[in-house]
Formats: sequence, structure tokens, C-alpha cells
Amino acid sequence: MVGALNLKDVRKQFAAPDGQTIEALRSVSLDIVPGSFVSLIGPSGCGKTTLLRLIAGLEKPNYGDLLLDGEKITAPGCERGFVFQNHTLFPWLNIYDNIAFGLRVRKIYKRKKNDVKNLIHTTGLNGFEKAFPHQLSGGMCQRASLARALAGHPKLLLLDEPLGALDAFTRMNMQDEMLKVWNEQNMTMIMVTHDVDEAVYMSDKVIVMTPRPGKVGKIIEIELSRPRARSDPEFLKYRTQILNLLNFGGNVIEPNYFL
Repeated sequence: MVGALNLKDVRKQFAAPDGQTIEALRSVSLDIVPGSFVSLIGPSGCGKTTLLRLIAGLEKPNYGDLLLDGEKITAPGCERGFVFQNHTLFPWLNIYDNIAFGLRVRKIYKRKKNDVKNLIHTTGLNGFEKAFPHQLSGGMCQRASLARALAGHPKLLLLDEPLGALDAFTRMNMQDEMLKVWNEQNMTMIMVTHDVDEAVYMSDKVIVMTPRPGKVGKIIEIELSRPRARSDPEFLKYRTQILNLLNFGGNVIEPNYFL
């Protein structure tokens, strides 16, 4: 199995408009096993998306190494797919051509066109191949974005809050769709999310990051069988643990009564 990711003392800084240096990530080290589903969660501005962009090769670290199956990541590559929060489908292309776009650019469409049909079926887009993005719901467009990212058979799929723009019910349905694809494709997935329930529901491992400069605060192994029930007491224990780490657990205070 492929898709092993290793981060070694990764650090990232940015120059602010006033000339000061912003330290986004500090000494991030991670080992992610092939075929796992990992979520990154933490407060806004802690470097989650920056870390995802470094893994994608869209940014370069100031220090440290990122390795995919032992090979150093230095630039974007077709072995890494990326799905953004809002779909990035080309509005002038129909759904089929959006999904096939990357294969045509790489000149491998003729060999892989059956993969496009299979992905349309897997993501539940049968019958909508000729539709354009503006004619579909947000959830269906996000399915098409997922199919497009999967068309190149990446070893690693990176998801930057891919369901954040969806309503609650569509979001839960899409969580199940993504888990179905992950299980069938047998690849490594890393997802940034702000939704604690989503992280516990979908992940093998949840990485809780600290406020900026972002570091790995705690790694939580989610030892629950699949499919998972959101009302399961063990599920709620994981949820409470993560909320407490993020300082959102809250405390129940007994009222004082004065008679």
C-alpha cells in the first residue's frame, strides 16, 4: 500500500505587510500510515491550511522535510489530489468534462476514460454528466470536485474543509459518500475541519493543533468501529476530549441559592 506521509520538524514563516515575520508553523513532525483517514483540527489561524498546502507542494517550508513514500515533496504532483472548501469546477465545462479535465491535460484520457465513468457512478452523479456546475446543488458540485481529484488516482487526497459550505443534512450525507470513496479507493486522506463531530465520525486519527504558531498539541486515535453512531457514548467521549483540548468543553456550575 502507498501513501505514507512523514513530516520532520516542518516550520513555516510568512512576511507580514508591516515587515514583521509571522510564524505559522513550528516544528511539526508527523507520521501518517498508508490508507488512513486523518483530520487536522484547531483554532482559526493555527496553520492547518498552511500545512495542507505544504503537503500539496503549493508552499515550501522554511525548514524541515515532507516525504511521501520516502520521496521529498518539492512541488505539486499528480500523486496528491486537493479538494477545496468551495468547489473549483470550471463553469464553462459540464460535469463529465470537469472530471476528465486533468486526464486530458496529462494526455492519458483515452486509457483512463472508464475511470471517469466509474467515478461518476461512485459519487452518485449518474444522469448529470452533461449538466453544468450552475445547474447543480452545492453538494453535487462538491461530489464532482471529489471525483475530479480522484480521477488521477492520487496516493494522497488533501481536503481543506470540503464540506464547510454545505447545509447540515447535505454535509452528513457527503461525509458518508467520502467514507465510501475512501474505503473503495484505499488511499490516504488528510482533512482540515473545524467540526469536531465530523472529525470523530470520519477519522482514524485526529490531530489537534495549538494556536499560532501551529504545533501538534495532541494526537487522538479514534478506536471506534465503522459505521459510527453519533449518539454512541464512546463517540461523545472523544468529542468531549477534543472540545476540552480546544478550550470549548465548558463547565457545569452548580447555582448558589440564597434563602
